[in-house]
Amino acid sequence: MIIGLTGGMGCGKSTAAAHFEAMGYRRIDSDALVRGEILRDSKVIAEVVSEWGRGVLDEDGQIDRRALAELVFPGEEARLRLEQIVHPRLFARWRELLHNAKSEKWVFEVPLLFEKQLENWFDFIVCVASSADVQMTRLSKRGISHALAEQRISKQWPLVRKQKLADMVLWNDGSHEFLCDQVELLDRQLNP
Repeated sequence: MIIGLTGGMGCGKSTAAAHFEAMGYRRIDSDALVRGEILRDSKVIAEVVSEWGRGVLDEDGQIDRRALAELVFPGEEARLRLEQIVHPRLFARWRELLHNAKSEKWVFEVPLLFEKQLENWFDFIVCVASSADVQMTRLSKRGISHALAEQRISKQWPLVRKQKLADMVLWNDGSHEFLCDQVELLDRQLNP
């Protein structure tokens, strides 16, 4: 069983994924793979520097994601170029992980699952959603400005569209326990 977990930024995908993991699923956080592996790859760093200059590097020669985001997210062309650099490597990593543990239960956090037409990777798709007010409050608590949050959210499909396309929606305006209860109920339905 491979679950694709998507939803809006700040809606609780990581919280839901962590609970799936606690219940025995193998967890893949696509954003963490990009941050922790792909953007640290010397070939990726070279391509990013070639595209946007040395100003995207920190003092250790690593990609400064905040500086890169400021250059990439305002424009469609720059964002798509970054995706051309990152996504093939991400998908290759997915294939490698799945190949090494085919019989496991998996949950993949994929913010742009529908936007990038990745539905065929997954047996079941779950959207974690919340109201816009709750979403913005969570992002603010993470230190993301309202303007940057709106800019990033605008690059994703509307949450209502993702909810319609998903096989299941987990609503996350309530407590942590309520979200975990929903994950457990879904697991019981998928693995009777």
